[in-house]
Amino acid sequence: MQRFINQHFSKLWLIAIFSFLYLPLLFMVVFSFNSTRQDAVFTGFSWRWYEALGRDTKIVEGFWLSLQIAGVTGALSAILGTFAAFVLVRYHRFTGRAVFSGMVNAPLVMPEVVIGLSLLLLMVGVQNAFGWPERGLLTIILGHTLLGMAYAMVVVQSRLMEFDRALEEAAMDLGARPIQVFFLVTLPNIAQAIVAAFLLSFTLSFDDVVISEFLSGPGVNTLPQVIFGYARRGINPTIYAAASLLIAAVSLGVIGYSVWVAREARRRARDAQTAASGARDAKQIDKLA
Repeated sequence: MQRFINQHFSKLWLIAIFSFLYLPLLFMVVFSFNSTRQDAVFTGFSWRWYEALGRDTKIVEGFWLSLQIAGVTGALSAILGTFAAFVLVRYHRFTGRAVFSGMVNAPLVMPEVVIGLSLLLLMVGVQNAFGWPERGLLTIILGHTLLGMAYAMVVVQSRLMEFDRALEEAAMDLGARPIQVFFLVTLPNIAQAIVAAFLLSFTLSFDDVVISEFLSGPGVNTLPQVIFGYARRGINPTIYAAASLLIAAVSLGVIGYSVWVAREARRRARDAQTAASGARDAKQIDKLA
């Protein structure tokens, strides 16, 4: 027995970790089909909680609101994070670089409670001074963008640090302008990192509760806020159904993104192989000539 454990310890440890992470999700999905409200006994298969989910206006409205906020936040975070990554990677020396780097990276290590409270005080002060903005959709987007931009910057920065700048120099030697080099050479090579930054920021925004609680206004509740409110009042299997649908959607998104990345990697490998083959053929022709 001891020999078996020593040989398969890493596999057993990996199975234990994944079981700890994903078995609760599996149980939640199973009990979303439970015929009664009991959370410890599965009394029979039923679709009643999914039917109740469609009639729950709070969850439906919260879902669409979260989707809108996460979409705008993901786009803004990816754009601003890309700009910040370019500044930090391409410009090593400029006045205030340390301050800029620290401010961009601060949300990564700062508790969300502190971020939410600080933004709440800022928004209240601005609203008292100018009468705008009122707490709601816009303030939540601004708060989520502040957090998402930091994560997006890290993702894009890591890709830019690995990027071969000789490709850009070759394009400029061939007469391309800097703006053409960016859109035709740099952007296609870092597109995967930008998409990953968007997806990460989208997920963080869609999942956020703390910052949303501080910055939301009357009648503006995201899906995580609605689910959290239901959970505080007791067991409601409707939120099991909502969470199960979210798990399915996220799983499909991850699978789709993985397939896209794999196809892009194969395409780049084929292009590189074709280019290398063409270079070898050109050398042989030169020798024969």
